[in-house]
Amino acid sequence: MPDPQLVQDAPALYRREQAVLAATQRLRFFPLAVVAGEGCRLVEEGGRRVLDLSASWAIASLGYGHPAVRDAVSRAMSAMAGVGLVSTCNVEAVQLAEALLACTPGTGERRVYLGHSGSDANEATVRTIRRATGRPGVLAFHGSYHGGLAGSSQFSGLMVDAGEQADGDLSLLPYPSGPSAAEDAQATLTQLDALLEQRGDTIAALLCEPIVSDGGVLVPPPGFLAAVHERLTSAGVLLVCDEVKVGLGRTGLLHAFQHEGITPDVVTFGKALGGGLPISAAVGPAHVFDTAEAFTMLGTAGNPVAAAAAGAVLRTIVEEDLAGAAAARGDQLRAGLEQLRSRHPAVVDVRGRGLSLGVQLGATSTAAKVCYRAWELGLVLYPVGPDSDVLEITPPLVISPAEVEEALALLDQALADVEAGAVSDETVGRYQGW
Repeated sequence: MPDPQLVQDAPALYRREQAVLAATQRLRFFPLAVVAGEGCRLVEEGGRRVLDLSASWAIASLGYGHPAVRDAVSRAMSAMAGVGLVSTCNVEAVQLAEALLACTPGTGERRVYLGHSGSDANEATVRTIRRATGRPGVLAFHGSYHGGLAGSSQFSGLMVDAGEQADGDLSLLPYPSGPSAAEDAQATLTQLDALLEQRGDTIAALLCEPIVSDGGVLVPPPGFLAAVHERLTSAGVLLVCDEVKVGLGRTGLLHAFQHEGITPDVVTFGKALGGGLPISAAVGPAHVFDTAEAFTMLGTAGNPVAAAAAGAVLRTIVEEDLAGAAAARGDQLRAGLEQLRSRHPAVVDVRGRGLSLGVQLGATSTAAKVCYRAWELGLVLYPVGPDSDVLEITPPLVISPAEVEEALALLDQALADVEAGAVSDETVGRYQGW
């Protein structure tokens, strides 16, 4: 049941939500009740405009109401070409698949799966690879997140580590991070070697995020993923790169895996692909994704309106070099965050690439309080990590230099206020958080 005092104090729209929408689909850190959005701003009930440093968990890649997306959706809706791909093809879905193949590195003949979210893209990918290879085994990393559906949650290290039932054929590897990352990387590679030696012919794929996002914004040590890929290739195991949260320009390159000098066997996309509309994709070998017809059907997958939005997002990112913009704005943000680190004892570490950045704080409660105070001041961001102690910063790729400076000033104030005791345990305890 909702906290009665919380409901009484919250905006009217928030109170209405509490009475009708399932708690199982919401994650609240403060009573953000939104009636509109424009650019990098959300408009709350009452008219206050807040700067969104999260892009709604990296989904609003072009911000809110971008003209390219709006126009594409309007055109597709005005002459809607069916609803999906089950028994008809449509031009928007075909064009999107062609665009994804053109911009995603790979070899040989390839195919595209279209779905609704990163969760179903990763789940469909694993199911299809298992079917194509006849191998049941799956590898992933502790702290990784690959989806919230029944299957994808069971090979997400973050959820399995937290007590979610693991897939029966899943093996989790430690992810190297922190000051001892180089040594940890070698230990993980040794463990991987042992797994491949013992039962490599039963392992279908390894799933990895080029940056472990919800697990704490962890960047792999240099050469680690390349060494993993080399070992997998030798054993006939496919590497699936989950670019759902960090791909499509966010890290300063179009694909996050390009920082590692690798070409994965399969790449999955979601979140940013639709610029706010529900669509996902997987790009991989034809011999895998053509293994069986009618195997991963969803009634509205390949929806022409969502596909049109995704096509507009891809074109905009490439034509306007938003990856380059993300690199520049990321450098600006990181420099400012390092200055905050020098002034605020609560800040332990700053890490990430481009506009996928993490600010690790000294305690879980501190992160929750900073997020709450930042919202009070007009800035939206959220905590991630196994201990919920990392502020995740993933603004829209179109954020301006002036908005970066505004965000840094607001975060500076939020940190100072929390350090001065401005937010109580009771205040943040009203919201479930992670």
